[in-house]
Amino acid sequence: MRALRLTAWKSEPELVEVPDPTPGPGQVVVRVGGAGACHSDLHLMHDFEAGTVPWHPPFTLGHENAGWVHAVGDGVTHVRVGQPVAVYGPWGCGTCARCRMGVETLCENVLQSPAPGGGGGLGVDGGMADLMLVPDVRHVVPLPDGLEPATAAPLTDAGLTPYHAVRRSWSKLPPGSFAVVIGVGGLGHVAVQILKATTATTVIAVDQRPEALELARRHGADHTVASGEGAAAAIREITRGLGADVVLDCVGADATLALGATVARPLGDLTIVGIGGGSLPVSFFGVPYEVSIQTIYWGSRSELVEVLELGARGLVQPQITTYPLDEAPEAYRKLAAGEVAGRAVVVPNAS
Repeated sequence: MRALRLTAWKSEPELVEVPDPTPGPGQVVVRVGGAGACHSDLHLMHDFEAGTVPWHPPFTLGHENAGWVHAVGDGVTHVRVGQPVAVYGPWGCGTCARCRMGVETLCENVLQSPAPGGGGGLGVDGGMADLMLVPDVRHVVPLPDGLEPATAAPLTDAGLTPYHAVRRSWSKLPPGSFAVVIGVGGLGHVAVQILKATTATTVIAVDQRPEALELARRHGADHTVASGEGAAAAIREITRGLGADVVLDCVGADATLALGATVARPLGDLTIVGIGGGSLPVSFFGVPYEVSIQTIYWGSRSELVEVLELGARGLVQPQITTYPLDEAPEAYRKLAAGEVAGRAVVVPNAS
């Protein structure tokens, strides 16, 4: 079968032929119908080096995956061949307290997982291939009716990650509150939709690109603000001088973190979603009083089920551009150049 593999750090991936996977006991092989191309993959290709994470190449890329069950191993009973499914991306040990709760992103025995701190497409073979081996059936989530794999694939990360961020701040997003989304790209435009679908907050979207701000407006943003010197003042005006109850920084650069800290309301949440490499100095008087600053990493398996349900109901619909597997390297080149609106999804198998 074909697979897009990262063979070394700081290199471009290669489309090669590899053997078809065979499921062992409790395992599932998925015929891939969608694999999202994520900005974090670009960090794998261009920025990571030995020791950055506790795993290493070679492996097949693609950690946002959905498709159809192709084959099952002994003992697998709750999914059937041909059934449409999504793949829960983070793979932990499966036995610690966090994994038993379905929060495998926070596995407490990471060295016992298939890819410590990672998962399919992050240390072990992912979904940028005709077929994908899922090492445990617990990572396979049936798709609700009406949701196709190519649309479901980005929801497993670009949907799940901002959903987890929004969900943990639900109590701070009643009517009369304000939420700021910084960066309206693959994650940010989904974050806008999740805020509109699950809260009563007023949503302010921030980006430097006019086309991204238009994307935010199409997906329900109440206000849009061009990033730059006047952004903080514009947000303060919209929030009547109060600031934002929740800020989701989907970029994570120095400038965006500084903006988030500037416009956050006392008692608010500043959640760092993007991994843009920035840092934020924190001191007693450096941020508004009692602001909580947190990072986010994916979400739980039960939250993925909820995200997929929102997708099936049409409440959260990532804007996607699809590419055949042979054009996956081009999808990453366009992603790196900022030429992808929404999410790029590689489709190895169309049906």
